[in-house]
Amino acid sequence: MKLSSLPQFKRNAIRFEQIMRVLAKHGLAEWMRESDPEFLQRLLTSDEGEKLAGRPRPELIRMAITELGTTFIKLGQMLSTRVDLIGEDLAVELAKLQEDTPPDPPETVHETIERELGAPAREVFASFDETPLASASIAQVHRGTLPDGSRVVIKVQHAGIGKIIENDLDVLTAIAGIAEKYSRELRLYQPVRTLAEFRRNLIRELDFGREEQNLEQFRKNFEDDETVRIPAPYPDLSGKTVLTMEEIKGLSVSDRGELEAKGLDAREIARRGVNLFLEMIFRDRFYHADPHPGNLLVLPGNVIGLLDCGMVGYLDRGTQEGFEGLVEGFLLKDGDLLTDCALQLGSPPADLDRDELRGQIEVFIQDHLTGALKDLDLGMVLGSLATIIRHHRIILNPSVSRLIKVLIMLEGTGRRLHPDFKLAELFEPYYRKMTHRRHSPQNVMRRLRRSYRDWDALFKSLPRDLADLLRQARRGTLDVHLEHRRLDAVVNRVAYAMLTAALFLGSTLLWSQQIPPVAWGTSIPGVLGTFASVWLAFHLLRSIHRSGGIGKKPEG
Repeated sequence: MKLSSLPQFKRNAIRFEQIMRVLAKHGLAEWMRESDPEFLQRLLTSDEGEKLAGRPRPELIRMAITELGTTFIKLGQMLSTRVDLIGEDLAVELAKLQEDTPPDPPETVHETIERELGAPAREVFASFDETPLASASIAQVHRGTLPDGSRVVIKVQHAGIGKIIENDLDVLTAIAGIAEKYSRELRLYQPVRTLAEFRRNLIRELDFGREEQNLEQFRKNFEDDETVRIPAPYPDLSGKTVLTMEEIKGLSVSDRGELEAKGLDAREIARRGVNLFLEMIFRDRFYHADPHPGNLLVLPGNVIGLLDCGMVGYLDRGTQEGFEGLVEGFLLKDGDLLTDCALQLGSPPADLDRDELRGQIEVFIQDHLTGALKDLDLGMVLGSLATIIRHHRIILNPSVSRLIKVLIMLEGTGRRLHPDFKLAELFEPYYRKMTHRRHSPQNVMRRLRRSYRDWDALFKSLPRDLADLLRQARRGTLDVHLEHRRLDAVVNRVAYAMLTAALFLGSTLLWSQQIPPVAWGTSIPGVLGTFASVWLAFHLLRSIHRSGGIGKKPEG
């Protein structure tokens, strides 16, 4: 270890101990017992003095995450989208996490702006309001005006938050490694891989240059749509820790009373807002991933304004096709298609019982998909399907989990505007577009080209691979490694049966040949061996019967 890394190591060690103390205090570190740290004891009260004993486990987890700060709040919010990993109860609880953070003092904000833009705020902006509009976990937002009179908002990153997050991510990586090593249950859910995905997304969110690119991309995608308004960024007044963009004023979609007082049609606003996101998902494959009411404004003319574009989602073509197949399976009530799509969109375990999964999906169809499309509660349906997927330990691709969460949030936001709003009603036109696109000549040709490339690569490599195998076989260096699951009992029974059969045959030969010693004209060894073999055979048959009978399919 370099001497220069010692301060970092010390900070990480101190933070690690703090994290473990908080987890232990909330009763959340059972899986740490085998690693046996000595510092996992503390009084069972929160920082506010609340008693922790008897509280539901999801609530304890949320409280612990809140106490641990920004990085953990972000992690909790990400995990709230992973119903397949953590279950619905915990996902609902983590969705309550709030990002409110005390703002930096004005002098610190001015230092950040000057360091990023190369000039003091008073020289860059005609006016700058030092009182922030809001302060979240990563940044705070201020109003200002440009020399030409344009009104803007300036998003300024909290000083030092990048270093804090990087330290926490290092510690979390170590904790994920411990959890995966010592907890068989947690190992199934790939904590190291999940944290690596979280780390990538959070590092991106720390770079406001990426949010600026997102704004530009969304503006380009909707430049011909007059019902959508996305703030324009100012690249010359932006950087990695400062983002200056056009100010958009409107009513929050969460303020239903004010919308109705202004004579606005809440149902039409809900329809336009949801259609905006469906266009992003199914047309562009690039969408805003945080559609809570605070990020959606209603402007004059029922125009929808979109804010805070730091958190986005992407869909590759394979995931898009899988999700479109899922929607088609819902509409057609096709259990086979839904099963295939669930497996395509996730990573199933090696011992998955496909027949059981399909059976549960058929029951799911009967329970949830028998009514008309307009009556479908999409949030409940997606949640129930995620529960089935989690039960079978199928790990969904992160992009799929994020998309499901966005759709559930969209339906919730729509219902806040209008109680009778049904997201599924708006799916039908997109389903027609999906069907046309999936079966269009261009898409068929694209799939054929992809299949041709795959088969061409196989045929090119096959002769070489076969030649390598033959050479190894001729040299006697070919090794074949086979892994048998749960065959110990089967092999033991086969050996047991063979020994029983040999004893029976040998004993009957002794009996028939009257091999001495003989009593009353009968070979004593032959008789004893025959009865012993019959007893052993009966014992073997009884063992087979207890394990489920001869006709039972082997597991594995």
